[in-house]
Amino acid sequence: MNAPYIPQIRLYQNWLRDTRGLSFDAYDALWRWSVTDLDAFWQSIWDYFELQSPTPHTAVLAGNTMPGAKWFSGAQFNYARQVFRHVDKAHAAGFPALVSHNEKSLGSGQARELSWPELRRQVASLALHLKAQGVVPGDRVVAYLPNIPEAMVAFLAVVSLGGVWSLCAPDMGTNAVLDRFRQIEPKVLIACDGVSYGGRDFDRTGVVAELRAALPTLRHVIVYDNLGTIDSIADCTRFERVTARRDAETAAFEPVWLPFDHPLWIVYSSGTTGLPKPIVHGHGGTVVVALALQVLHNDIGCSYQPNSFGERYHWYSSTGWVMWNAQMGGLLNGTTCCIYDGNPGGDKDKPDWTTLWRFAAELGVTFFGAGAAFFANCMKAGVDLSTCGDLSSVRALGTTGSPLSEESQRWGTEQFRKRHAVRPEPVEGPLGVATDRLRQAQPEREDIWWCNISGGTDFAGAFIGGNRELPLVPGEMQCRLLGCAVEAWNEAGQPVIGEVGELVCTQPIPSMPLYFWGDSGNARYISSYFDMYPNVWRHGDWLKITPAGGCIIYGRSDATINRHGMRMGTSELYSAVEALPEVLDSMVVDLEYLGRDSYMPLFVVLREGVALDDAMKARLNSAVKTALSPRFVPNDIFQVPEIPRTLSGKKQELPIKKLLLGQAIEKVVNRDAMANPASLDWYVQFAATRAAGA
Repeated sequence: MNAPYIPQIRLYQNWLRDTRGLSFDAYDALWRWSVTDLDAFWQSIWDYFELQSPTPHTAVLAGNTMPGAKWFSGAQFNYARQVFRHVDKAHAAGFPALVSHNEKSLGSGQARELSWPELRRQVASLALHLKAQGVVPGDRVVAYLPNIPEAMVAFLAVVSLGGVWSLCAPDMGTNAVLDRFRQIEPKVLIACDGVSYGGRDFDRTGVVAELRAALPTLRHVIVYDNLGTIDSIADCTRFERVTARRDAETAAFEPVWLPFDHPLWIVYSSGTTGLPKPIVHGHGGTVVVALALQVLHNDIGCSYQPNSFGERYHWYSSTGWVMWNAQMGGLLNGTTCCIYDGNPGGDKDKPDWTTLWRFAAELGVTFFGAGAAFFANCMKAGVDLSTCGDLSSVRALGTTGSPLSEESQRWGTEQFRKRHAVRPEPVEGPLGVATDRLRQAQPEREDIWWCNISGGTDFAGAFIGGNRELPLVPGEMQCRLLGCAVEAWNEAGQPVIGEVGELVCTQPIPSMPLYFWGDSGNARYISSYFDMYPNVWRHGDWLKITPAGGCIIYGRSDATINRHGMRMGTSELYSAVEALPEVLDSMVVDLEYLGRDSYMPLFVVLREGVALDDAMKARLNSAVKTALSPRFVPNDIFQVPEIPRTLSGKKQELPIKKLLLGQAIEKVVNRDAMANPASLDWYVQFAATRAAGA
């Protein structure tokens, strides 16, 4: 009989006990050690994951300030080297590196697989080609690619040479991409000819031509033939050709050793106002934090280790969201990454929120992650997971991007209880063996584990997340993460428990930005995170830490409702109104004027055929009164076609707030950085009508 499953965080604590003589009677004690003895904690992460450097580091942390902390000085590192440490063992055990589907292949049983040796070979082939084109450490290589294996191959090839990677999704318009790429002056562009999404093909050859014309520093262009229209792009090199090399030099290729804090990638703030902030993270810090998050807190094991059940990790994301980087981070620990390119909600004319669940069933996903809005959409669509195939391998659900409502979490938990009631027999083959072992370790009565996390693009990590050994409370995240000195501060700058306050981090962590690209004197960096509390990171979220150590995010602190002296984030109001079956989406803004009472309108998207009549308004107001307080009943309610959202799916509360306070739309939002820019037209007209009547 197989040994019972041991959570990854327990394995780490056992290792601390056996190698360091450290034992902790509760998670809170472990966490407090991790944020007070930073040197010992982060050294333990280095040692536990057996990280490698040809030269020793002289100190774990030097200059314990924010910004300005220096980590593992003297060490050398390379993200790609850490990935390729797993090639031989994972391949020998029969586990692939990448498994993928798109809209056209899903359901065919013909998933694309990339073995670990083939991943290494393609990366080496492309890296040698880039080197021949003159790419040297520090050069920027930009990509305009969807969530396909080729994007991960390209990333690993670039960073193996010390090039600095930056990626935009092909659903972004030309201006939004140029707002990002122009700032960093790239040498090479890796693009695709088009994408498929929602049952339609979208040609991007014109955008590629516009990017080439507007980026004068480009010296070379590589294009992946995704739609079969590459012939219309002149003077480019085919991706398939530059990854096809098979010779002794390719076999002997190894990623270069780099300083621990050598730039790895440039990611961007949402870009809703002004130019997006080009945020630079380093090789070593990104990897150290990713391993601690993915393994210890997300409980994602190494595929080929006995305790992991052949881990298959999926977190749905576009390449325009930092969760793409997080998905790829599974490779750092030898995990098989399962990626999907397409619309998770089916075709525009035929919505289908079972898509990702059927994908997970076909590939045998063990960790299933998505944005919180995905689970809410599944709940509202009445998805029945028992119709989606064999999901018995799924042992964890992950969420981020926005607060997960208590209702959505309860829905998912109940769906997996129903799933356990009818469990298919084990199938033949390696996946069947893994599934059978997982069933033995997870009793039928055990609820699905939710790993709800909150972090940010800003530091390519999470501050708050999961712990498989702690209790689950719907609507809460389980704990502050190891190494993250997170607190909720009141208006006096004092830490509070059981009250809503500003989310701050009082100690540095290794994946905090090195700097913003082109930011003279760190002025923009400092103003973004340290203007309110010098030397303390202010994240811009409202947070409550419960007496039991759980955490609740209430939304962005810069989109706060402040009604009659009572502050509240927007997520609680959304939970109340969106629990009504007639409400598909909603947004609220609190318009505060000096010397005048605030005016708070609520905008709702209702199901087809539902009208915003007096009865519906009464139901909405009652929901707010019951769940929150009469203080938070909106002044007015308006039915709208859509809620404006960023490319990563976040509601654009602050730009709409500024618009309704009288600022010009061009000053408050970049349409090219939006998922649905046409949605703004209604709000522009609404703002004009209000101004005329003022």
